[in-house]
Amino acid sequence: MKNTWTISMIFFTCSLLLYASVESKSLDPYKVLGVEKDASSRQIQKAFHKLSLQYHPDKNKNKGAQEKFEEINNAYEILSDEEKRKNYDMYGDARGNPGFDGGAHGGHTYFRSGGGPGHGGGFTFSPDEWQTMGGQSGGSKSYSFSFGGSGGDSPFGFDVGDVFSNFFGGGMGGGMGGSGSQFGGFGGGARSSPKNMVSINSQLYKKEVTEKGVTWLLLSYTPSMKGTQHFESIIEEIGNSLKGALEVGSVNCEVESSFCKELGIRPKNKPRVYIYSYKSIEIGSLIEYTGDGTLKDLKSFVQDHFPKFSKRVTLTEFETKFNTIESLPKLILLSTKKDTPVIWRALSGMFRKRFIFYDTQVKDVSDPLVENLGVDKLPAVIGLLSNGEMKVLKSGIHVKDMKSTIKELGLLFDGFEKKNKKLGSNSDNEGIPLLRATNFDLICGEKTPVCVIGVFKSAKGREKLHKILSSVSQKSLLRRQNPASGPRDSVSYALLDASNQSSFLYAFDKSGFKSLDMLLVAYKSRKSKFSAFTGDVTFEEVERFVGSVLNGDVQFSKTRQKPTLK
Repeated sequence: MKNTWTISMIFFTCSLLLYASVESKSLDPYKVLGVEKDASSRQIQKAFHKLSLQYHPDKNKNKGAQEKFEEINNAYEILSDEEKRKNYDMYGDARGNPGFDGGAHGGHTYFRSGGGPGHGGGFTFSPDEWQTMGGQSGGSKSYSFSFGGSGGDSPFGFDVGDVFSNFFGGGMGGGMGGSGSQFGGFGGGARSSPKNMVSINSQLYKKEVTEKGVTWLLLSYTPSMKGTQHFESIIEEIGNSLKGALEVGSVNCEVESSFCKELGIRPKNKPRVYIYSYKSIEIGSLIEYTGDGTLKDLKSFVQDHFPKFSKRVTLTEFETKFNTIESLPKLILLSTKKDTPVIWRALSGMFRKRFIFYDTQVKDVSDPLVENLGVDKLPAVIGLLSNGEMKVLKSGIHVKDMKSTIKELGLLFDGFEKKNKKLGSNSDNEGIPLLRATNFDLICGEKTPVCVIGVFKSAKGREKLHKILSSVSQKSLLRRQNPASGPRDSVSYALLDASNQSSFLYAFDKSGFKSLDMLLVAYKSRKSKFSAFTGDVTFEEVERFVGSVLNGDVQFSKTRQKPTLK
C-alpha cells in the first residue's frame, strides 16, 4: 500500500511539473516586459516602471490585471539581476540549470504556496502580494522555482527525492500531515539588499551622507517587506537621471536595527523613503517622503529638496548683491533659465562652506551688463576673488551629462579657491579690491566720503601698492575706531589697472598721468573733487598722504569730467 501511494505521488508530482513546465513557456520575461533580448538595464528598468504603474493593484482591481502585475514583477526579478539574466539567456532558467525540456527558454515558472494551516495543500495565488518579490509577507511566500538538475538514474531526468525535498522541505520521509504537508519548502528566500544602491550603515552614514554636502535619497526597508522592489526601481531611475547631483542608498533595518531606531526610520508595514537634504541650512536634515509613490511625484520631491544656497538675483540686483565685500570668494551663474538649474543647486550644497553662490537670468550676451563682464557665450560662470578681482571662469558651458559637468565645474572651483587663498596669504588682510564698472559705485560711489585709489600699470606696481595700502588701511581703521581720534571719517581703498582703464584717469588729468607707473588718487564722488599724490610711493609717504586727506590738510580740485570705467 505504501509503495502504491509513493508511486502515485511521484506520478502526480511529475504530471504537475510537466504541466507547469508547458504553461511556463509563455512566461518569457523579455516578452512580459516588452523588451528585446539585448535591452539595456536602463531600458528594462523603464519598461518595468511603466508596466508596474499601469497594472498596479491599487488602480486595477480585476484579476487579469493583478495576475499581469505579478508576471511583470517576476520578469523584472530575473532581468534586473545580472546573474539570473545570464542564466536565463543560457538555460531558460534564472537559477542556472537546464530546464525540464533540456534548456528551452521560458522554463522559469513561479508558484505560490499556502501560508499555513487552513490554506490546504494546493497552489494558491494572492494578488495582494505583488510587491513581495521573493520575501515573506504574512502567511504567503513568493518563490522562483526551476525544474533543474541532472537526474542520475531517474528516467525523468531529475532526482525525485530532490523534488520532494524542495516541495516539502525535508525529503520523502516527511509524510503528509501537520506543517510538513504545506508547500513551504521552496527555494528562493528574501532579498538581501536592493541592487545598485549603496548599503548604508552608521559609519557610512556619518562619513558619506552627513559630511559631504551631497543630497541622498535613502530607502529604509526589511527584506520581507512588500513594496521594496517598487521603490527600489524608481529610486534607481531617479538616481540615474540625477547622477552626480544625487546619491542613492538603502538601509536594511533588519540588519541595522539599532541604527534605524536611532534615526527613527525603521519601517513598520511598508518601506520608507527619506531624503538627506541641505535645502537651505548649513547642516543637513533627514526628511521623509509621504507622496503617492510614483516616479513623477518622488522626482518632484527630490528636486524640491536640492540645496538652495545660491541667491537668485535679478539683473537690477546683480551689481549690489554680487559686489558686497565679504571674506569668501563669490560665484555667479549667468543663464537663460527662469529658475536656478539643478546642477547649480547641487554645486551650491557641495561648496556651500567655500563660496557664496549667486545666479541670474539673462536673455542673451547682447545685454550691456553681460557684455561689460566680458561674457561672450551662455551659460557662464563668473568668479569674484575676495579682493574684488573678477574672472570669467567658464562660458558656453556644454552639459554632456550631469555627473561630468559637476566634476568639471568642481575642479574649476577648486582652482579658483586656491588662487583666492594664495592672494590672501600674500597680504595682511582680505585684500584691496580692483576697481571696475560693476563695483565702482559700491566702493567709490557717492555714499563713500573719500576713496583712496592706488593706480598701477605693471604687475610689480600692483603688488607694491597692494601691500602698502593693505597696511595703511588697517592703521586708518584702528584710528577711526578710537573715540579719542575724533569723528569717524569713512574711507575706502581700491586698486586701478591704468593699462586697462586709462580713460578713467582723464577725468583728473588731461594727459591721464601717462608718465607715471604708480600714483594715488583721493576721490570724493559726491563733490566731484580729487587730490593726486605723484611722489615716491613708499609706506611712509602713502601713510602721510592718507593722514592729510583724513585731517583735511590736502587741497582738492574739481574733476574735469565724471570718471568712467569699462
